[in-house]
Amino acid sequence: MSIKQPLVTMKGRKDGLVLVMDDTCAYEALLHELKEKLSVNQQLYKEGPVTSVKVQVGNRYISESQRSELMAIIRSFDHLKVDDIWSNVLTREEFETEKSKEKIVSVARIIRSGQVLSVEGDLLLIGDVNPGGVVSATGNIFVLGALRGIASAGTPGNEQNSVIAASIMKPTQLKIGRIISRTAEEPANEMKNDHVLECAYVDLSVGKIVIDRLQAVLKKSHLSLLLKMP
Repeated sequence: MSIKQPLVTMKGRKDGLVLVMDDTCAYEALLHELKEKLSVNQQLYKEGPVTSVKVQVGNRYISESQRSELMAIIRSFDHLKVDDIWSNVLTREEFETEKSKEKIVSVARIIRSGQVLSVEGDLLLIGDVNPGGVVSATGNIFVLGALRGIASAGTPGNEQNSVIAASIMKPTQLKIGRIISRTAEEPANEMKNDHVLECAYVDLSVGKIVIDRLQAVLKKSHLSLLLKMP
């Protein structure tokens, strides 16, 4: 007699709970076993702090209504919260959206006071950003010139994957994801300028935007990001 393979596999980790879903069974069967597994094992998490849950559905496309349904089931159990539902499958529209975030937009101009330059993906600006000028990108920002205005890079919740680099880093304000840094308010060791190519990134250990020489940043975890520069 063959052994029935579980449709939902629960894996406990230091940062929470991972639910691995079978991607070949019927969706309704998956929901039934999910409820059953969470009910049987609720003694493990019903007391104590809230447990973060990540869901991996493999090669199964999950619609928004199905995503909401999975989240509602998990949240119906005390002390469980859903961090993410991850699928290998994207719609064409979702794929195009993700692809646009990876492109590099090259612009050769000076951004003067009152002007705003905003792009999807990474921005490579060959020119200066004057005080009062604004540049923003959903990815990284690279300024081959002086950054003296405002720069906003990345998206909320993904701060560690975006940087702002400039030949001369003298911004009035920097923003990476949700984190904002104003030069006038930052101590010298966090916001500095030696008139060399510098890079601003989020240091998660202090929860702030830090500026360092590009060579130093290349040695850190942001190396892979900066290698996307042409």
